[in-house]
Amino acid sequence: MSFNSLKNMIRIDFNKNTKLFFYIRGLYILGLPKFLYGRDLHKEFQLMSETEKTEILKRVEYYNKVSSSFKLPKDAKTIFEYIKKEKMKTYFFDLLEYLKYFNYKNKITYIFGDVIEVPEIPSFVKSRPISEDNKNSIILKLNKVRHFIFVNDSIKFEDKIDKAVWRGKSFKQHRIDFIKNFYNSPFCDIGQVNNKGDLNVPWQKEKLSLKKQMQYKFIVAIEGNDVASNLKWAMSSNSLVMMAKPKYETWFMEGTLVENYHYVLLKDDYSDLEEKIKYYLSHIEEAKVIIENANNYVKQFKNKTHEDIISYFVLEKYFKQTNVIE
Repeated sequence: MSFNSLKNMIRIDFNKNTKLFFYIRGLYILGLPKFLYGRDLHKEFQLMSETEKTEILKRVEYYNKVSSSFKLPKDAKTIFEYIKKEKMKTYFFDLLEYLKYFNYKNKITYIFGDVIEVPEIPSFVKSRPISEDNKNSIILKLNKVRHFIFVNDSIKFEDKIDKAVWRGKSFKQHRIDFIKNFYNSPFCDIGQVNNKGDLNVPWQKEKLSLKKQMQYKFIVAIEGNDVASNLKWAMSSNSLVMMAKPKYETWFMEGTLVENYHYVLLKDDYSDLEEKIKYYLSHIEEAKVIIENANNYVKQFKNKTHEDIISYFVLEKYFKQTNVIE
């Protein structure tokens, strides 16, 4: 049975990834002998069109902005030490998938979790601040089982509910303020889905599946600890994404998104949310153009071969910069 067949059998929620499949695949990769692992990604790259090559290399440079060699600290782990000592969680398996292409004696520096500061030493991270001075944050596609979810939306924009939807946890002040301001708005279906803290509040609401959220014309994306985790799937839907200008980015390259082209820009305090909803309810065609642009943007992340090559090249560039090319 193929991995795709297994994945389809054990899918739990509509269009959502399941960690069961993720860990089965991860353990398979971990146990596979190195001499049986991987493909000739350089060869696959050379067989691509010049346009594809240009786009791939552009993304590699975006993720790994380090332009000169650097020294690793003495306590940097070898790939072998990483495999033996690191906890086997989602980040572990995402990084392992591409580390296995390289010599296990190579050393790496990395920071797992929601990273919102730039490290002193070039390190692999899931997220980084959007700024001109973030080159030490080398982005890889980490925790993708949670963040990289794309949907197949069969509902036309004009057939959706005339409201904006958002569900999420509210432990950050900007989220709390947003929910309090809009949970009872006639233009919104907004609510927190906290599992701890103050739950006896009118804005504590039931969770909504992605399928139910896609029934709404507008989906609000709000950054949490770092990026908005719903942004990827929302931009792949036929709903219109609304959000404030992002402050952090991941493999999704949130820093390259163009306001009012890929998404509808909101003020940082979301005070213009209802105004923007009203506008696009009466300007359907404009909304559909933005949705099409968002859908087209998402397509680049759906090509598994491209994603593999880019990930490999980001790591390869890192090892060359540490004067290791094995």
